[in-house]
Amino acid sequence: MASEPLTLQAFQEHIRQRYYATDSARGTPATFMWFVEEVGELATSLHGEDRVNKEEEFADVLAWLCTLANINGVDLAEAVRKKYLSENPPQGHK
Repeated sequence: MASEPLTLQAFQEHIRQRYYATDSARGTPATFMWFVEEVGELATSLHGEDRVNKEEEFADVLAWLCTLANINGVDLAEAVRKKYLSENPPQGHK
């Protein structure tokens, strides 16, 4: 899988298959706190020069975002298509 192109949909499905039982049992509020913690770690890494750490933190944030989407029934690829790739994408601020 590492050498094949990766889609957002495929990654979200990978996260679902691997973690859904645990994630859904934890629930949205606690999962959101894990997500926020990862965003904080990303924020800290952005102030440093360690590229590997930045990559890891970006990956962690994406994984936890997929987790939140999964336990809330949101298809991230479809949500992105609707909001940003439609005929009338948002202008200016997102």
